[in-house]
Amino acid sequence: MSYLAYHFIVTPPQPGSEILMAMIADMGFDSFDTTSSGFIGYIKEEDSGNVNFDELLFDSFEYNYSVEKIAQTNWNEEWEKNFEPVVVRDLLCIRAPFHPENKKVIYEIIIMPKMSFGTGHHQTTQLVCAAMFEHDFHGKRVLDMGCGTGVLAILAKVLGATDILGIDIDEWSVENSIENCATNNASTIVIKKGDIDLLEKQKNFDIILANINKNILKRQIPVYSQKINSGGKLFLSGFFKTDASELIEVCVSHKFKLDSQNSKDEWTMLVMEKL
Repeated sequence: MSYLAYHFIVTPPQPGSEILMAMIADMGFDSFDTTSSGFIGYIKEEDSGNVNFDELLFDSFEYNYSVEKIAQTNWNEEWEKNFEPVVVRDLLCIRAPFHPENKKVIYEIIIMPKMSFGTGHHQTTQLVCAAMFEHDFHGKRVLDMGCGTGVLAILAKVLGATDILGIDIDEWSVENSIENCATNNASTIVIKKGDIDLLEKQKNFDIILANINKNILKRQIPVYSQKINSGGKLFLSGFFKTDASELIEVCVSHKFKLDSQNSKDEWTMLVMEKL
């Protein structure tokens, strides 16, 4: 499996980059990294047939792009060159094995990404991690839907959760999550490859973590409502501030109420409580 990296130059970068990312998110891109002049979008080469920018013209900004093929063999090397530790509220450091220990934080999670995403660098991951520290995970049954590198599932274990399931549709993410769980003494976390259908035979959860994207979340919220206990917390992220009201409305229609909301740059996360 190979990935394509679309390097976008956006003028002006803000808010043009955020608008363009929102417009192309449904074309199959797995993740985005912001840069000083725009952003990079990553997509599996096999999914790139859905990419078409012909009709994406804007009055408020201009953009151009180049495409780079990223093979499996050089992915870790690229990450090792560019991956810097992430610190969340002086409580948590997310770092790679080749980074030195951070003794200024309470917790550390060691993540080595393969062809998967969720290293803590994206604003949405940082938002969810920060919010997790404000809720009780002790003894809870937790689902990390779209687990990526497993960082949210691992943090749930660090915070006291005892029964944790991570699900991802991507085989590399599943393999990477399993390895990262082992590295962080969290091998009791169960990681499975699949989609929302895997929840059909699962018992209910106390907490569901879903950092994906708006359209997938909208489709999956009805299932989350069925598979979460009354009083349970649903953490949602992976979308822009402008999409928050739409997602809240969907959640409310499926017997959730808003617990809290927080934003970083143009991104937002919600914590919803099941009625």
